[in-house]
Amino acid sequence: MCVNKNIYIFFSILIFLSGVHGSSTIKEVKKEITVTQKKQNFKDVLVPIVSEVFRKLESEYLSVKSDIQNSKNLKNIEKLKKEYSVKTNEALLIALKPHPISVVLAQAAVESAWLTSRFTKEANNIFGVWSFNKNEPRIAASGLRGDKTIYLKKYKTLNAAILGYYKNLGKHRAYKKFRKKRIETNDPYILSAYLTNYSETREKYTNLLKSIIKYNKFENYDLKSNIPLQIKENQKIKSDNI
Repeated sequence: MCVNKNIYIFFSILIFLSGVHGSSTIKEVKKEITVTQKKQNFKDVLVPIVSEVFRKLESEYLSVKSDIQNSKNLKNIEKLKKEYSVKTNEALLIALKPHPISVVLAQAAVESAWLTSRFTKEANNIFGVWSFNKNEPRIAASGLRGDKTIYLKKYKTLNAAILGYYKNLGKHRAYKKFRKKRIETNDPYILSAYLTNYSETREKYTNLLKSIIKYNKFENYDLKSNIPLQIKENQKIKSDNI
């Protein structure tokens, strides 16, 4: 009985990593070309957009860092501090640093079911971002949480969704440990472990991200960062400012 259960768990994980979900049957797994096409479409659509956003955010980081060092565009720096809810220049740079593309792709794969979810098709919401503002564009989830309707944010484009995702991880208090770690390393496996707060399944979620990165070789899409990493021993950053 235990052996059968282990076999079931093994095939369940294999099915997700292969890109087959929900009510898919074992017969559907055999349709390898369908799975391959779905995953190829995911990469064809997202890799160029995520790469563009990554370079844009990297450029913004380097520009702001230069302005800080040369005491230029101080109004813009103060505006960004308010936008990211930080008090110091150092904390602002931590908030602005983009993390590797492989992590973004893995989260998008999970949250959008490889770009096949209803939220992706109807709202360009590929990261499962909730909406708490009734005045912003959003769509209702099909299920309820208790007696309350859950809403997800609606984006005009995938580009906007990815920018919003980076900003969310750059400012939300739930990800301050993740932000602190990403100035020390660009290793997607290490960074993924710090995203437990992104999902209620916590460690199961981060382990799934690592498996997806490895199984799909998403590291191949990581661009070399022009932002130098900080050595842990030399950091003097107070966590309440991150």
